[in-house]
Amino acid sequence: MADFRTHLGVAAAGGAVLAHGGWQAGLWTAWEALPVLALVTFGGILPDIDADRSKAIRLIFNLLAVPGVVAGALLLQGRLETGGLLLVCGAIYLAVRHLAGALFSRFTVHRGLWHSLLAASLCGLITVGLSQRLFAQPDTLAWTHGVAVALGFVIHLALDELYSVDLTGARIKRSFGTALKPFDWRSPGNSLVMLLAAVNLLPWLPPLAPLWTLLAQGAALWR
Repeated sequence: MADFRTHLGVAAAGGAVLAHGGWQAGLWTAWEALPVLALVTFGGILPDIDADRSKAIRLIFNLLAVPGVVAGALLLQGRLETGGLLLVCGAIYLAVRHLAGALFSRFTVHRGLWHSLLAASLCGLITVGLSQRLFAQPDTLAWTHGVAVALGFVIHLALDELYSVDLTGARIKRSFGTALKPFDWRSPGNSLVMLLAAVNLLPWLPPLAPLWTLLAQGAALWR
């Protein structure tokens, strides 16, 4: 399979193409292009959140701790004094970075459910919700952020599949088919739970019309 640097580099390159192309097409401003680049890159390492003791899982939970702290600060700023708020935010950071990371490693299997298109969709939808509700982004930009994460996620899965084909030896490795899959065939129960989680997010998300418009505009750029 592709290593951490390869996933990071290819996702960053894909993010740069998307961010620059959308900026040139007038879909977003130069400043708005920067988060698009960052989110595609982040999505490009996100599937390895299930890889125990990897560089990716440490980086991912460090990054996830940031919106966790922001959300905690926004929710509690009117209820706690400055000192107490700082302590709580510090506790949230440590909990997400260390406790959540350890629990995730304990209950997930590499190349399992988190290497699937269903997981890519769920992460994209979560990003949309956070972008709109936590960071107060407009509907179209929120959907853009979700698409960016999902795209980076799919780039990672596609790379893993490409590295499963040994062209020099003209053979297919045993890992082929374990990354770019709709869901985890070996764990239908967990896949159903993830699907239900994605469906339950829909009422909390912006209208779908901006998403269809964004996808249509993106498709038009490739014609």
